[in-house]
Amino acid sequence: MRLIFFGPPGGGKGTQAKLLSEEFKIPHISTGDMLRAAFASGSEMGKKAKVIMDAGHLVPDDVMIGIIREVLESPKVSTGFILDGFPRTLEQGKALSGILDDLHISDVTVVNLDVDDDEIIHRLNNRIVCEKTGRIFNTDFDQLKVGGACPECGGRLIQRDDDKEETVRKRLTIYHSTTKPLIDYYKAHGVVANVNGTGSIFVVHKAVKKAIGV
Repeated sequence: MRLIFFGPPGGGKGTQAKLLSEEFKIPHISTGDMLRAAFASGSEMGKKAKVIMDAGHLVPDDVMIGIIREVLESPKVSTGFILDGFPRTLEQGKALSGILDDLHISDVTVVNLDVDDDEIIHRLNNRIVCEKTGRIFNTDFDQLKVGGACPECGGRLIQRDDDKEETVRKRLTIYHSTTKPLIDYYKAHGVVANVNGTGSIFVVHKAVKKAIGV
């Protein structure tokens, strides 16, 4: 099982990738995981990325692509992988294709979670977090509100700036402008499985498994 997950911010791709990873014992590799592993390994690419991030800058494509290559060359992905958060642009996608070709890795499927923008805005605008633990709650489902107390530890509940409607709309605009060409690129190669990402976690999980044939 070799999968690349796509989906808008708040679309549930991380959750769905984690469920598949746990069920099928396949490594779930997020961008953050890759960077942390590179730092810990002390590799040349890891050192470069750490210096850049410590200075408060984004990791450039050439360094990130080098880290991806290190991950895909490692024994941990010999049974498969689920990439989450990379690639994000057409240029990154083409570079990843080159790495996969070099490593003779084939049969990669792109899982594209399709969620309406209004649904994403609703989801994220209703998301609040515990300032103390980072635990996420939903104002609709959990009957909680911004400024209230976390039911688990008593910490203050806040709404992150990233989850406010104006910010979410900007994030979605960027996502669509950078990801659509990437999805079209993978569609041209016939490897995209589109999945309706609206519904409960387990309904979507079932749809993902059906789309990838497991």
